Amino acid sequence: MPGRQSRQSRRSVLAAITALPLTGALGACSGSDSASSQSSSKTSSKTSSKGKTTITFWSALRGSQEVVDEFNKTHDHIQVAFEQIPSGTAGGYLKLSNAARAGNAPDVATLEYPQVPGFAIDGVARDITSLISDKLRKKLLPQALGLTTFEGRTYSVPLDVEPMVLHYRKDLFDKYGFDVPTTWDEYADLARAVQRTGGRRKACIFSLDIGLYSGFCWQAGAQWFDTSKGAWNVSLNDAPTRRVSAYWQRFLDDDLVYANAPASRANDAQIGNGLVLTRHSGAWDAGAQMNARPEQKGLWRIAPQPQWDPARPSLGTNGGSTFAITKDSRHPEAAMEFIEWQVSHPNSLKARLSSGASSQYPAVSELIPVGRAAFDRAYYGGQDIYTLFEQEAHKIRDGWVWGPRMTATGQVMQDAFTRAAAGSGTLESSMRATQDGTMPDLKALGLKTTQHST
Repeated sequence: MPGRQSRQSRRSVLAAITALPLTGALGACSGSDSASSQSSSKTSSKTSSKGKTTITFWSALRGSQEVVDEFNKTHDHIQVAFEQIPSGTAGGYLKLSNAARAGNAPDVATLEYPQVPGFAIDGVARDITSLISDKLRKKLLPQALGLTTFEGRTYSVPLDVEPMVLHYRKDLFDKYGFDVPTTWDEYADLARAVQRTGGRRKACIFSLDIGLYSGFCWQAGAQWFDTSKGAWNVSLNDAPTRRVSAYWQRFLDDDLVYANAPASRANDAQIGNGLVLTRHSGAWDAGAQMNARPEQKGLWRIAPQPQWDPARPSLGTNGGSTFAITKDSRHPEAAMEFIEWQVSHPNSLKARLSSGASSQYPAVSELIPVGRAAFDRAYYGGQDIYTLFEQEAHKIRDGWVWGPRMTATGQVMQDAFTRAAAGSGTLESSMRATQDGTMPDLKALGLKTTQHST
């Protein structure tokens, strides 16, 4: 991220967002590496002699070109020049950071929730608190807006928020007489029952990445980061996290799950061959499952994620995107008008969904009927998945905080998890290693830090 940002200015931003009530999870959205035919040769927005304002927009989200086309067709005073960029982990975030260093960032950029703190601290994402209308604030799901708001200051606008849910193979559950688990104890019993059926079937895939694991820990009450007392307090191996680590370590030790790298070919083969009975993911993954495995139409259903305490249900998220206005935007008001239309107008979501099946859960609840109408229920046996998503979204636990450098933290965690799955260490030791590997990045930013284990 931009090297021009001084230690003092970073500390100033930190002071502005201390005790930030931010929640979020690493997303899992895909995009094309090809540039749009409408890409602008210059990322700075401009106003023509006829008074028409042109703003630039970078995103890796599928359907963004269709959204821009619809906006440009229906708006005369603002036009959007769009560039499709790689996903964040495939180079999109580096491209944005490099552009900001050169003072040439786009007006609007897509950020996944875990990236918002870092881009805010680095001064790439500007404070847009005064630009967001009261009308839009009232439309946004509070849990979603809380993901991007730091001590009353907002740095991006949510598009979707993705509560974690449980996908299960109804045909195999019926075949073996399994009940859908509602608690994590019941889920452990299910995993052992699957093992007793013989063959190669497993309860699920344990993905060796931060995306799902953070959601498990978030649900259990973990607090990996907080910014109380003006410091970044890091606790990646607190008591709730150790509880989750011990739980899944038993699954690994007893060979109850497949342990794979994220998005691996092994995942696809095991799911495609009917060897996996359940999957854990954000709501968005229902559409991804439909697109990836059309031959399994009618075999899957979706249920609430198992709970630790059903009397006090809680959830984390997995996925979701937001839109930020960058520091380089010369027309932030026009940029916000485009963002508000993009996240709240039915025609925007219809345009996005025209690019292919999707099950994203909108942050503006008024758009749920649009998503519901576009989704082919036949894949999930006629199930109304959006009613379930709406119910689960309100269980998202407040107070989760992402750190300033989650991409680096996630890579350290993945490397440690891979070693643990190979028998070198445990999930708990992996989380200790992740904390150790995270601290140098925070200190390099000039941030005041503390470490805790509970």
